[in-house]
Amino acid sequence: MKVKDYIKIENAANISRNEVGRLGTAVIFIVGVMIYTGSRYSHIDQAYLLVAAAVIGAYMALNIGANDVANNVGPAVGSYALTMTGAIIIAATFEAGGAIIAGGDVVSTVKKGIIDPANISDKSTFVWVMMGALLGAAIWLNAATWLGAPVSTTHSIVGGVMGAGIAAAGWDVVNWNSMGKIALSWMVSPVTGGIVAAIFLYTLKKLVFFKDDPLTAAKRVVPVMIGIMAWAFTTYLALKGIKKIASVSFGEALLAGMVVAVVTYFIVRPLIVRAAPKLTGDRDGVNRLFTVPLIISAAMLSFAHGANDVANSVGPLAGIFDVLTEGQGGVKVSIPIWIMVIGAIGISFGLALFGPKLIRTVGSEITELDRSRAFCIALAAAITVIIASQMGMPISSTHVALGAVFGVGFLREFLEKRLGKVVENVLSRHEGLPDFSAAEAELRNFQNAPPEDKQRILEEMKKMGPEAVINAAQRKELQKALKRQLVKRSSILKIVSAWIITVPVSALLAALFYFMLRGMMLP
Repeated sequence: MKVKDYIKIENAANISRNEVGRLGTAVIFIVGVMIYTGSRYSHIDQAYLLVAAAVIGAYMALNIGANDVANNVGPAVGSYALTMTGAIIIAATFEAGGAIIAGGDVVSTVKKGIIDPANISDKSTFVWVMMGALLGAAIWLNAATWLGAPVSTTHSIVGGVMGAGIAAAGWDVVNWNSMGKIALSWMVSPVTGGIVAAIFLYTLKKLVFFKDDPLTAAKRVVPVMIGIMAWAFTTYLALKGIKKIASVSFGEALLAGMVVAVVTYFIVRPLIVRAAPKLTGDRDGVNRLFTVPLIISAAMLSFAHGANDVANSVGPLAGIFDVLTEGQGGVKVSIPIWIMVIGAIGISFGLALFGPKLIRTVGSEITELDRSRAFCIALAAAITVIIASQMGMPISSTHVALGAVFGVGFLREFLEKRLGKVVENVLSRHEGLPDFSAAEAELRNFQNAPPEDKQRILEEMKKMGPEAVINAAQRKELQKALKRQLVKRSSILKIVSAWIITVPVSALLAALFYFMLRGMMLP
């Protein structure tokens, strides 16, 4: 056997060992949850149901960490503002902190009124419905992670509760008005996030990157952009991230955001002025100014996600616990701290063990991100959630973040296409003349240049005069080369398809698991 064959075998063995190590760590966590729940609540009737529900809740938390958290840190990693290890540490810390410190002490066990608990009066049936919902949503999240498709945890749980509810009490149990709003958010969330991100990126390009001296322009514009970020995240956290700690009205959150924005501007501006002489005067130099804001935005998005989605994901488990400890399993129940800790730790483990795949998908596989683009994505995510919350629209942070990534990529394509038309106009004026080599060289440079350098290349081509020559066949070939796709179409198809089927697949799985559990539990 050759040496290279030994190397291939060793590499394959290393991959297998890594996979076994990750799965083993996840199993140890789940077994730990099972032992803790069983030892602490062995005195209650049907303790085995609570143990089973806790295990399913732990599995759900692992899948949330593996899939949903990637949206918060993916752009920062894709733009190299954070390493993968740094992103995992920051996200895990702030997700857990958001869940434990600011996670709501009361949560809707039936997710925004998707089903009416009054139609499920039998407590055993309610427990089976919630267990089926958790398991169906968790299995779908696991499959989506394996496929490399970021999907919404909220929509997965909604589908699970709906499917198990229908299986238990029929179609009339579902609040179809709420489901209609959620279906509408599938379209509104990504489109709004994409438009907001594209507006901010175009503003940056117009005011900074398209200028003759981008670094000088950045000293004026970037502090304002960071101030807007401070306003957005302060308002976002006040409304969505600290509900357990304090009740804040929209006006109060808006005012607090404005105060923080002004203070941030006056702190950041002199820091940027002092840092500017040490930076290069091109796009790379300007991008370095966004490194710290990107890291902060990743931390704040993770904190807000932990405060909201962790509580939502363990809501069915809280409902089961309430019923089995002689509660009523109503629309709203208190979440014991041990359940929130399971959710927080599970998300951290899921992110560290299985999250890098989705982080890479969001950060680099859809479109190329630098730090200014990633900054616009994070800012768009916060602002879109603020707008949606005031409109009373159920919105997915996953759809918003991915929509913002798509928006940034399609804006880049639009700008390249517009500049490509200018190239065609330049070439058409020289068609039929003898020498094409100089024009071809400039066009190849143009194709690979960032948008802000293309104006300079066009000016050089105009100065070439009669030497810039191209015939009809060559012109057609170069037009095709200039039409680059800066958003990976296969990624769009995969992700959007996963979004569309999330609710029905989760519902179907949950219904199947409900019938399976019911068949096992009935005498």
